[in-house]
Amino acid sequence: MIGFKKIDNSLGEPMAVFLVTGGAGFIGSSLADKLLELGHKVVAIDNFDPYYERAIKERNIKKSLSNKNYVFVEGDIRDTDLVKKIIEENKIEKVFHIAARAGVRFSVKDPYSYHDLNVNGTLSMLKACIATKIKRIVFASSSSVYGVQKDLPITEKHPTNPISPYGASKLACEAFCHSFSNVFNIPIISLRYFSVYGPRQRPDMAIRKFTKAIINEEEITIYGDGNQTRDFTFVADVVDATIKAVESNAVGVFNIGSGTRITVNELIKLLETTLNKKAKIKHVDPQKGDVPDTLADVSKAQQILGYKPTVKIKKGIKLFYEWYKNVVNSSTDIQ
Repeated sequence: MIGFKKIDNSLGEPMAVFLVTGGAGFIGSSLADKLLELGHKVVAIDNFDPYYERAIKERNIKKSLSNKNYVFVEGDIRDTDLVKKIIEENKIEKVFHIAARAGVRFSVKDPYSYHDLNVNGTLSMLKACIATKIKRIVFASSSSVYGVQKDLPITEKHPTNPISPYGASKLACEAFCHSFSNVFNIPIISLRYFSVYGPRQRPDMAIRKFTKAIINEEEITIYGDGNQTRDFTFVADVVDATIKAVESNAVGVFNIGSGTRITVNELIKLLETTLNKKAKIKHVDPQKGDVPDTLADVSKAQQILGYKPTVKIKKGIKLFYEWYKNVVNSSTDIQ
């Protein structure tokens, strides 16, 4: 158990103090590291949800824990009183709400937990933010809110018809964020992330699963014919967009993607080239909840937030693999 403590301001005032929910996860820990690098102070909260191994999240925050400007709280955002205490004692003014249970396919198996953790968790967090007069919230949403695409690229005006409980939970969170923003006059911006990948990627995500399988000469399971496409977005670009969002005066929803797409078959070929090893592939029926294609129109984020994705998929895969072989594959106890 990692306990509660408050930021020590005795060494001088920071540029800003931010709360990052889901701070030990893939995106949350990457965001916290970048904020610290920029000179800010960060309070991170995470409940170490058993969706994947605790030791992986502990590894994610190991570097940050040694930083004097960082505090980690093991706790649940559904505990409104705890979140209020964290905000008040650390004089936090802005919140990055990244915490969520992710995973489209798992949400089909257990939709109730996704509603509880994502929707109820967001409501509790919003309640705490209103009570403590937080000045701005950035909410991490998902391209899953769109469902099956009608047109490509997908703009923010595309109909929202999620076909998975995960996507439905994210859309519900967006609706609550919108209503709270209007009723309580608190600026909230929702960022619809498209297929984020990179160092610290969750074990259940495609690129990491495929990499592990190729290295271990195991079969890769492809759902469908492999011609489905995804807009894969490198985590550093997502972090950059998220920080730009908190620095802006914008509200509403914004797509955060790479603005390019690749088929699953092309992705595997790229991994084969990067790893210099052939993949063993098994095709099975498509999965419920999966959409055939995604491609983000990011022009709104470019114009209003100044967001510009810079990491192309070929480079991003190389950066991911360098991390994987040096951090994950070198470890015998945490995969």
